[in-house]
Amino acid sequence: MLTLLADYSHLFGPLNLFRYITFRAAGAAATALFFVFFFGPAIIDALRIKQGKGQPIREDGPASHLLTKKGTPTMGGLMILSGLLVATVLWANLKNSYVWIVILVTASFGAIGFYDDYLKVTKQSHKGFSGKARLALEFLVAGLACYALTTVGGDNMTKLALPLLKGYAFSLGWLFIPFGAFVIVAAGNCVNLTDGLDGLAIVPSMIAAGAFAIIAYLVGNSIFSDYLGVNHVAGTGELTIVCAALIGSGLGFLWFNAPPAQIFMGDTGSLALGGLLGTTSVAIKQEFVLVIIGGLFVLEGASVIVQVASFKLTGKRVFRMAPIHHHFEQMGWTEPQIVIRFWIISFVLALLGLSSLKLR
Repeated sequence: MLTLLADYSHLFGPLNLFRYITFRAAGAAATALFFVFFFGPAIIDALRIKQGKGQPIREDGPASHLLTKKGTPTMGGLMILSGLLVATVLWANLKNSYVWIVILVTASFGAIGFYDDYLKVTKQSHKGFSGKARLALEFLVAGLACYALTTVGGDNMTKLALPLLKGYAFSLGWLFIPFGAFVIVAAGNCVNLTDGLDGLAIVPSMIAAGAFAIIAYLVGNSIFSDYLGVNHVAGTGELTIVCAALIGSGLGFLWFNAPPAQIFMGDTGSLALGGLLGTTSVAIKQEFVLVIIGGLFVLEGASVIVQVASFKLTGKRVFRMAPIHHHFEQMGWTEPQIVIRFWIISFVLALLGLSSLKLR
């Protein structure tokens, strides 16, 4: 809404700042950060009272988790989403369709995750929502979002760009909708699987959001996109504000999620964050770059797939425990070692993803 102030810049010159994406992105990050920081304690207290015993801990997980994490409230994703939504509404251009598509997917995935968390807390079971039903809902939301993207972006939206190849893209046609939906759903669930240790999912999500904020700004600018040889998608520059808001709300949440965590983000947060990153990558036509920047999430998801497939086919496990961060716990790594080392990996992968824009 604050973008409307730019219309009065002829009366007061400094209001012209509200035209600039970079200024509004900084404002969105700061707004989301302070919103979560100041309202976080009240939200945590309310969730602790409502949930009582907190999030149930997997009995087949690391034994230390039963001692250190038992009784911690979940659904902390509500804090992230509230800060994200408030900041986006204030600082983004609400006439931009891409902003609404990404926000609606984020909110929808958050709602699906919230219901899953609700069932886990009320039933005191880690099983929660039916896996098949949850995936069906996620694909429905993602499919509708991809269809909406085609109506906004036209034929340009159905093209698939390959990293390292300048100016080359081929049209997927109607296959874009199932392909895009798969990217969004996969991103949501991979981030969800990564959320197993304090701070493990939120920082890589912020790092990925920072990388995509830069890419969205470049892709949305015809001059920069032409120079880099990437597909120009008019209007996607506004997604920089959404990504910046995620960074701000993530920093605020990390204040309370730093070990020992006062609250877990739960599926409410992890599904929403993954959905946001996935939808952003599809909107700015950087689906393959998502695999690089979100490589840590891909590794976590792949470790579960490999573990399940290996056990069903051979009766043997590849990892001591999946997702892979639990494997390292079983090897004797401490939780801070795993979390910080995974943060470093995420940062390096983000740099590689950004460098792929120029290596064309």
